[in-house]
Amino acid sequence: MSRLWEKPGGAPLDERVLRYTAGEDHRLDARLVPYDVRASIAHAEMLGETGLLAAADVAAIRDGLAALAAAHAAGDWQIELGDEDVHTALERRLTAAIGEAGARLHLGRSRNDQVLAALRLYLRDEVTALAQGARAAAAALDELAAREAATPLTGYTHHQPAMPSSVPLWAGGFAAELRDDALGLGACLRRIDQNPLGSAAGYGVPLLPIDRESTRRRLGFASVHEPVTAVQLSRGKAEAQVLFEIALTLQDLGRLAADLVLWSSSELGFVSLPEAMTTGSSIMPQKRNPDVFELVRGRSATAQACLLEALAITAKLPSGYHRDLQLLKAPLFRGLDLARDTLEIMAAALAGVRFRADRIHLAPELRATEEAYRLVLEQGLPFREAYRRVAARYRE
Repeated sequence: MSRLWEKPGGAPLDERVLRYTAGEDHRLDARLVPYDVRASIAHAEMLGETGLLAAADVAAIRDGLAALAAAHAAGDWQIELGDEDVHTALERRLTAAIGEAGARLHLGRSRNDQVLAALRLYLRDEVTALAQGARAAAAALDELAAREAATPLTGYTHHQPAMPSSVPLWAGGFAAELRDDALGLGACLRRIDQNPLGSAAGYGVPLLPIDRESTRRRLGFASVHEPVTAVQLSRGKAEAQVLFEIALTLQDLGRLAADLVLWSSSELGFVSLPEAMTTGSSIMPQKRNPDVFELVRGRSATAQACLLEALAITAKLPSGYHRDLQLLKAPLFRGLDLARDTLEIMAAALAGVRFRADRIHLAPELRATEEAYRLVLEQGLPFREAYRRVAARYRE
């Protein structure tokens, strides 16, 4: 298959080069089809608005791309290795369907600003959905706190019993942090919500009266990304910021899961986990295992690895576009999918968590700090003296 960007009359591309350079893109880009279609329609309408494309061609492109998006969603076609990526796959099929009008679509753009437009539209939706997922997990913790409003809990430091706590206090802390994670994810939109179209390969579009504000308005971006040379320099920054916020979110979920795994152990037995969210043993018929919660605990490592991979790809690149930037998709998509799945399953699992108040014993020494403060308030002792008196009492 001859690719759209190959040099006419040149030597055919070695298929090994195609496999290596295309990499995973033909599989990864499936999620970008509707977004590339939206951005391409906006670009075509801008070309028509500026007189660079006939109205009939704009209509044919709009209808043709909409039909291709619907057919892809229905499973009627897939991006192939020979297509290399979503952009070539769509343009090739569009040109086959509507003829010469399809070949006019690429006027005034490069795959470099094209992929960024699709990615930013996709990220805008994904970040919004993840923030909603974090808030949903927080709401599940609120419901847990309400169910267990009167349940006491030992507060631990250094894995040792420390002070009295309660299920509402414990759950409320995690709920607050997940809502903070939602705000952090929302803050990523500042970098995402900029229109890259019109920057082309990173140096703008000569001669043509491209209207970047037109595509910004049509796609609902908050601003135009200026100057054009900043667009390629920004590659990887929004991706890394999203992955950083995902790492923090999964770290919070992992710590929540770690508490539940520990407290559900038979030795402590503070917590009963939902049977539908636990698994059996292949050898021990009496056991139920907290696999979901253990995997949530472990997958924060995957999130951190995605972040480090994204940061390392761009760390030493000079200015301008480089093919290395293509490699950002894999860790970005992996991190997004992991975060979405983990938030969803934790919100569902929390609905079935029950605390066993009969197994929770608050030892008298958990009141030691309270006793020291009482001496300060009632006898006017310096805190350090009150501390020493209480400590001596518990050593007796």
